[in-house]
Amino acid sequence: MASVYGNILKLSIFGQSHSPAIGCALDGIPAGIEVDFERLQEFLNRRAPGRDETSTTRRESDAPEFIAGITNGFTNGAPIAAIIRNGNTRSQDYHELRRKPRPGHADWPAQVKYGGFQDVAGGGHFSGRLTAPLCIAGGIALQALEARGVRIAAHIASLGPEAIQDTPLDPMKPNEVQLAAILANPLPCVSAAAATNMRACIMEAKNDLDSVGGVIECVAYGVPAGLGDPMLDGVENRIARIVFGIPAVKGVEFGVGFGAAELRGSENNDAYRVEDGRVCPQSNSAGGILGGITTGLPVVWRMALKPTPSIGRHQPSVDLDRMENADLVVRGRHDPCIVPRAVPVAEAACALALFDALLEAEGTSAFTHQAPRAE
Repeated sequence: MASVYGNILKLSIFGQSHSPAIGCALDGIPAGIEVDFERLQEFLNRRAPGRDETSTTRRESDAPEFIAGITNGFTNGAPIAAIIRNGNTRSQDYHELRRKPRPGHADWPAQVKYGGFQDVAGGGHFSGRLTAPLCIAGGIALQALEARGVRIAAHIASLGPEAIQDTPLDPMKPNEVQLAAILANPLPCVSAAAATNMRACIMEAKNDLDSVGGVIECVAYGVPAGLGDPMLDGVENRIARIVFGIPAVKGVEFGVGFGAAELRGSENNDAYRVEDGRVCPQSNSAGGILGGITTGLPVVWRMALKPTPSIGRHQPSVDLDRMENADLVVRGRHDPCIVPRAVPVAEAACALALFDALLEAEGTSAFTHQAPRAE
């Protein structure tokens, strides 16, 4: 299974939803980066299950255990290895799925590829549970980037069949009121009214034994110009690659995205002006990236997440043992909407992609701090 990402910064994710532990290894990270464990845990808690009635009832502490790579609160130059122990599992709920694949889930293609040896409990390695170790690595990358003046924020841009809309993030500069509201509202939205309406939409789907999807917008402020390469290794490529590793993601767009197809060039182009001796784009339709290379404006992108395929309704499936049609009712504990918990995952993925690009452009020494001398 290809679970490795990065050019300079090498991230590897391991484990299954119901294995004793899940974890990550992060190689190539410079020495001397300070890691605030309290802030990291707060970040992980935003993704953790069982914190709200709009999510699964499976509750996990999601407390990371660092095996290597960090000494006295600073990275030491060795690869970081960390695990999260799984505790609240009910694997017996998933036995039927080995012969009755869930519509909309990876059960059937995994059966074909791995010949029945794959772990089906909780979705195995295909589970959104694997985004927890991604958030360990991404949470550290976020802190490293913040020390360099790069801030990343995400929110639910729209949700549900009626596409309930939130206020977009400012595409030109950070708006502190917006960023504070995302963390304060009951769902990660800029608008309190949007958060309330989205919550009602999720609860309606939950009561109907169904699920809903949505779109997350993510913006990285303070990204310098000149990162990335044209063609196959641009910043769009790098972000898209890791984002498509997040289960349920079905689409990614940058700037105005698919909306650019409906504009004229005169409407879509970001005009340039000289301000204080610097070239400054006057708008950000491009989402801060042109030709795969960052422009110096915020990097703006969105990802679309499908509704959770594991729902409590009767669904048509097949019995692989008997090779006949069959009905399926999925047991277990599942999110009626994974979008709220995926917001910090988007931030983590974006941070890892940009951190890797910065390390490639500037070298690890740009992030290394000199340790104080012993007395």
